[in-house]
Amino acid sequence: MKLYFSPGACSLSPHIVLREAGIPFELEQVNLGTHKTKAGDDYYAINPKGYVPALRLDNGQVLTEGTAIVQYLADQKPDTRLAPANGTLERYRLQEWLNFVSTEVHKGFSPLFNKALPDEVKQATKDRLKKRFEYLGQHLTGKQYLLGDSFSVADAYLFTILTWHKIGGFELAEWPSLKAFFDRVGERPKVREAIETEKAAREKA
Repeated sequence: MKLYFSPGACSLSPHIVLREAGIPFELEQVNLGTHKTKAGDDYYAINPKGYVPALRLDNGQVLTEGTAIVQYLADQKPDTRLAPANGTLERYRLQEWLNFVSTEVHKGFSPLFNKALPDEVKQATKDRLKKRFEYLGQHLTGKQYLLGDSFSVADAYLFTILTWHKIGGFELAEWPSLKAFFDRVGERPKVREAIETEKAAREKA
């Protein structure tokens, strides 16, 4: 498998999952400004949507959209318990969290990357995100991870998006259980491996 990624982007989520699952993979860095891969290929020819992540499977097919990719990866290694079994209520709970992180947190951050955003819109965006953080903080009180005591692909995704918190000027300490979750996930060896690999890739760019 080959993961197309960009350092600091949401592709960190499947990168973490690949390492947590112990699946052999290659990394191909994408410049999201030029839409060229590190090898010089046109990324639009790989993923017409133009954004990361994208996963090239061993059969040559390309899978896109992070929430689909992480579930696919988890299902390749069910013994890792990165996702509950298909057809169970727990699996739908996982999908519930993946959708929440995608639509309410991930997309909630998107406007803050726009430097031309008017101050009043920026503040409204931050206020909405604070409500989502409050909800997450309440849910995580007394829990290790989103689904309880077991790390899942949803945790990898939420952690990835929370790495952007300083972009919005947020201090996660305002939500102690959310901050504890962020620190807990960040201390996982495979998570650190993924972060250090992407940091090195960024420095070489």
